Amino acid sequence: MKTPKISLPHNPFNFIKKQKQEIGMSPDALYFRGVRKSENILLNIIDFDSEALEEKSLQNIAEAFPYSKKETVTWLNVDGLHDADLMKNISDGFELEQLILSTVMDTQARPTVQEFDNCVLVSIKMLQQDPDTNRISVENLSLILTESMLISFQEKKGDVFDPVRERIRKNRKRIRSSGTDYLAFALLDIVIDNYIYILGILGEKIEALEESLLVNPKKDVIEEINTYKRELNFIRKNIKPAREMILSLTKLDSELIDDDNEIHFRELQDNINQANDTSDSYREMLSDQLNIYHTTISSKLNDIMKFLTIFSVIFIPLTFIAGIYGTNFDVVPELHYEYSYYIMWGVMIIVAVGMLIYFKKKDWF
Repeated sequence: MKTPKISLPHNPFNFIKKQKQEIGMSPDALYFRGVRKSENILLNIIDFDSEALEEKSLQNIAEAFPYSKKETVTWLNVDGLHDADLMKNISDGFELEQLILSTVMDTQARPTVQEFDNCVLVSIKMLQQDPDTNRISVENLSLILTESMLISFQEKKGDVFDPVRERIRKNRKRIRSSGTDYLAFALLDIVIDNYIYILGILGEKIEALEESLLVNPKKDVIEEINTYKRELNFIRKNIKPAREMILSLTKLDSELIDDDNEIHFRELQDNINQANDTSDSYREMLSDQLNIYHTTISSKLNDIMKFLTIFSVIFIPLTFIAGIYGTNFDVVPELHYEYSYYIMWGVMIIVAVGMLIYFKKKDWF
């Protein structure tokens, strides 16, 4: 059964495009840059410590402002980035620089980590694969890490972080007793795990292709190899910048990241390095497969040419003999001899067999 291919987003390899109205715009202008993926803005909050848990949906952002003064850990998740007024209210209500929210609204921006006076901003691309359609969705994730709050921004509603929410609901000791820095690690860990998961699915198809390539290479193999290269390049396009961002995050010397949690951020670095190394290995494997295909096809073509050459070489002297005795002259030696016909066939057979024996000794076939 043929393995279904990963379906990529429309124009996944386009470089960042700046619209005309963005030229000359202030860096901290609250302007949405990207494709709108949700109609409504959804606000959800989870406030917890080792003893208590509160989870609810908010009708407006003002309901979240009092949580910034609490000593508990608060996770505010915002689904939808296109509302400039909302971003302005978040900036004012949580006393965040407007430049931070401007960066959040730029979904085309490269993954980055930036430290500010009262927070740390982290942005990364999320990859998710729909198990039904095999389609990969790309989404920009931004995290604003403060002393008591973690504000996450997603382009649309999704369930990718449900495992983290379940750990909080089930009162897992580690996440309920740690701060916002560990919560940020847990979210980034899911993003990177999805990189590795999607690479694994693609890797299985690449390895299966290599087996069929050695057994019976077909013409459509080239199309499959090029398709897998396109899919892999798309994944690599998102992994490479994320790797640089995670490396910068592990080197960040911030009071908002507890020393005890630095080991977890180094774990993120190990995981993203694994994803990067895996993508490099599969890229080399696809290049090798392409070389194997061309080598195999060339070898088969050489075998065909060798057979045709031997066939032609054998029949050249036979054609010469038949041509001599097929001329329309009245006087040809042995032409009227009683056994001339049989002699001619005998000579032709001896020549053909002799040439075959000679070619065999030379290992030409």
